[in-house]
Amino acid sequence: MPIYEYKCNECGHTFEAFQRLGSDGSELKCPKCGTAKPQKLFSAFASSGGGGGYPGGGGACGPAGFT
Repeated sequence: MPIYEYKCNECGHTFEAFQRLGSDGSELKCPKCGTAKPQKLFSAFASSGGGGGYPGGGGACGPAGFT
């Protein structure tokens, strides 16, 4: 199940929720104030693997061997 990030429209609290694919989050409530139907936020995702934007690999952490 993917994790989605939400923001409460009432108090501004942000939180994460596990949801089934295709679920719209309409059943969710803010865990801080209890307001229904929080706003789904656009989130970046992390992935593992080689490559990355640096010559010689190193992924998102920078060039390999950097100290």
